[in-house]
Amino acid sequence: MFTRPLFVSLFALTAALAWGWAYPLIKLGFEEFGITQGLTGSKILFAGIRFTVSGFIVLVLARLRGLDFRLRRGSDAWYVLLFTLLNTTVHYACFYIGLSYAPGARSAILNSLGVFAVVILACIFFKSDRMTARRMLGCLLGFAGILVLNVDGLTLLGVKDPSVSQATSGSPSSTFHLLGDGLIILNALCSAAASLLTRGLGKRVNVFVGTGYSLFFGGLLLVLVGVLFQGTLPRITLLGMTYLVLLIAISTVGFTLYNKLLTCNPVGKVAIYNSLVPIVGATTCCLCLGEPFYWKYVVAGTLATAGIYIINKGRA
Repeated sequence: MFTRPLFVSLFALTAALAWGWAYPLIKLGFEEFGITQGLTGSKILFAGIRFTVSGFIVLVLARLRGLDFRLRRGSDAWYVLLFTLLNTTVHYACFYIGLSYAPGARSAILNSLGVFAVVILACIFFKSDRMTARRMLGCLLGFAGILVLNVDGLTLLGVKDPSVSQATSGSPSSTFHLLGDGLIILNALCSAAASLLTRGLGKRVNVFVGTGYSLFFGGLLLVLVGVLFQGTLPRITLLGMTYLVLLIAISTVGFTLYNKLLTCNPVGKVAIYNSLVPIVGATTCCLCLGEPFYWKYVVAGTLATAGIYIINKGRA
């Protein structure tokens, strides 16, 4: 089933749409749980609860499928720990804190930087990956999109971007914010590094089980850090718990489907659907959160999506 074109498209599209919806849901969760911008510990705790539960579900599913939980060698524990830190703990600590300081739509587009970072890092560290003209063009388009997103006073397609009038007031939609954009970029780089480590993960443990380890233990570390920073959930409501359950489902379903598809199909055939994530993330944030829409989002999102498409088109 996971190799049939119809189901590959359906499952890959489901994962991409789910990850795109995470942006507004996290912000809605912050608001409903009463987690304000200054409550850093609470943001990390919120993330930790999500990934701990998600990882537990993945590990239960792995057990039900009879997968092998053992590491190939005792020394492989250090590799799995490094993967856990980059793939979950540091990655999502930066993401949750950064997202609280930056608009969701802007963050969704900016986070696509991770795709282009993977391409460049893979060419540096793996002999099998070479920088081709196609990849170079895709990266240039992607970085052009990130540049457009951070240039003030830019006139796009003959339309004056309304964020220009707010530039002098330090609007996070028009200027680079270290705690917002900076941490989102760091998050994207952690994601890129974790993607490279995924190649070696399968040599040390079942990839599905390794993903569960990463989510569960990485989530526990986030919970610990959140508690150490006196993090709490100031207000618990049914709606807030609904948002949290949806986020847990997004992690569980997204990682399960995506990793399974990668084991059964060429990378490009699956990864191409990730080009939808910044579009879905930006669109849902504007629609669900009432965030102002800027024309630069259209241009930046189009460039980033085109770059991702060009890079992956030749891999299938």
